[in-house]
Amino acid sequence: MRDGQPIAKEPGGGDLVRRHRLSTRLWHWLNVVALTVMLMSGLMIFNAHPRLYWGEYGADPDRPWLEIVADDKDRGVLRLGSLAVETTGLLGVWSDGEGRVRRRAFPGWATIPAGYDLAAARLWHFAFAWVLAFGLLCYLLWSLANGHIRRDLHIDAAEWRPAHIWHDVKQHARLRFPTGAAALRYNVLQKLAYAAVLFVLLPLAIVTGLAMSPGMDAAWPWLTELWGGRQSARSLHFIAAFALVGFVIVHLVMVVLAGPFNEVRAMVTGRYRLPGERGR
Repeated sequence: MRDGQPIAKEPGGGDLVRRHRLSTRLWHWLNVVALTVMLMSGLMIFNAHPRLYWGEYGADPDRPWLEIVADDKDRGVLRLGSLAVETTGLLGVWSDGEGRVRRRAFPGWATIPAGYDLAAARLWHFAFAWVLAFGLLCYLLWSLANGHIRRDLHIDAAEWRPAHIWHDVKQHARLRFPTGAAALRYNVLQKLAYAAVLFVLLPLAIVTGLAMSPGMDAAWPWLTELWGGRQSARSLHFIAAFALVGFVIVHLVMVVLAGPFNEVRAMVTGRYRLPGERGR
């Protein structure tokens, strides 16, 4: 008892508890759809000119920092600066479902539309860009209002200590995940990853996408100049997109390792069964 009131018992391993709010779950699944469509349509757009440059201009005679093409020996090649990797059968040169050889950066199964259609890809991409941007804005405002960012994502001074961060890195490397009530709290690596997505990668992808729009360039030329030119904005947009892909891959691996049924149920219903102590 405390001040005449019973002390609430902290949940333990095996308890079914509420983990994710409805706003978090809706935003999560909205992002699954929006980012999937935007990535696949973006790869189709990239196929129209599979090269990336820095600066204001970029065309076939210019030297790109990245390209995915068919070389003079009809092999698929990914070039990153002076590094060249043969990618025949996967990127640059590949066969479609009917056995016909195609010479495009990304294969049809990875793009929207599957066949070459730049106009349609742009329509898909721009439509879902608004979904992504509006969803992010609403989620951030709601998370500020309900205290989610302050309560769950704020990194305090103790968590910034190198020893604390290194401890979390070692625990993850050993697949030692929190148990009991501790599983409800984000560790410092999760906070850093989610903060990077919320406040760096998603905003960067959105703003650099706007910088590439001819309409926005005409209205706000400073937005393109901010990134050092249209081609620099395109490169940063590509980097942000694939950093998000990297985050998703790591996220999915962690979900599988932590228990996919429990993790997915939490993101669908909000309910999560706390893992018990190891060895039990």
